[in-house]
Amino acid sequence: MNWERTNIAVLTGYKSGEQSVNPKIIKLNTNENPYPPSPIISNALKEFSLHTLRKYPSPTADAFRGKVAELHNIRPQNIIATRGGDELLRLMITTFVNPGEVIGTTLPTYSLYPVLAAIQDCPLKAIPLSNDWELPSNFATQLNNASTKLTFLVNPHAPSGVLFNRDKIAQLAQDLDGILLLDEAYVDFVDPRLQYDSVPLINELDNVVILRTLSKGYSLAGLRLGYGIGAPELIDPMLNKTKDSYNIDALSQYIGCKAIEDNVYFDGNCQLVRRERSKLVLEFKKLGFQVVPSETNFILVTVPSNHKAEAVYLDLKQRNILVRFFDQQGLSDKLRVTVGTPEENQELVNVLTNLL
Repeated sequence: MNWERTNIAVLTGYKSGEQSVNPKIIKLNTNENPYPPSPIISNALKEFSLHTLRKYPSPTADAFRGKVAELHNIRPQNIIATRGGDELLRLMITTFVNPGEVIGTTLPTYSLYPVLAAIQDCPLKAIPLSNDWELPSNFATQLNNASTKLTFLVNPHAPSGVLFNRDKIAQLAQDLDGILLLDEAYVDFVDPRLQYDSVPLINELDNVVILRTLSKGYSLAGLRLGYGIGAPELIDPMLNKTKDSYNIDALSQYIGCKAIEDNVYFDGNCQLVRRERSKLVLEFKKLGFQVVPSETNFILVTVPSNHKAEAVYLDLKQRNILVRFFDQQGLSDKLRVTVGTPEENQELVNVLTNLL
């Protein structure tokens, strides 16, 4: 007997990037930060009282939300703490989208979006980006014509790394008939000189929710802690109606507060990644790869025409280097490469030089 709902029975679940316990593996496939979290966290863990774990944590992560509010100069009412950014995606769907209503996104995009839409039994309207990874001029029109209730947009975009400017995002939100979830998982790595800041949009527009995570810039992917930013009318139903009763454990709330307090380490960490990103781009170009301009901690490269991307991916894997290959239209000639440490990046370049 199969007890699954009909739509779940035919669903193909999300496929995570390869995880390896082999210490010799150079892991450049899942966009983790190559540098450790702030040393303040190590000291804080030593001071954390085990007696705290005897009690349930704050159900709404008030202290953490207070720290986030200070960071962005907004109010705690504008924030919900979530178990990684992915919980926010699920909450947005279960709170605001009825089964059968349309969810919109770009093509390509974060591969979890179609899975979450299918779980809710919602059709997906995926609109292809242009050849230079820009949103089509009629993006909002196409979504509105499909009666789209909720649109997911990664910015900087994944898997390309391209950044859509704030004015374009603001105009898109104004033009949409539904809600815009702006997934800024990689925003920590945007060049500060671009002065990109979407947070003020939540005071200008009532249909925007911004996703942030501590997985990338704060080097806390293993903690699974993120948050959403939006107008209280959008945050409150998720915070007080649809999230799990105690969705963020006490230790995660505590570590999250400590991480956000150390802005100096965070800024330096992100700058190191940006510096290595620039170097890695130059090395790929020397090897004959086409490189998409990136504002993330990864780069998307098109392999030289006399090679196959999947073959290069497999050759690298055989030599203990993991990168990401996507066997899908528009990406099958490309590899996505996480920016590693200087030593990891150099080893990648050395191996590719010998392979090509």
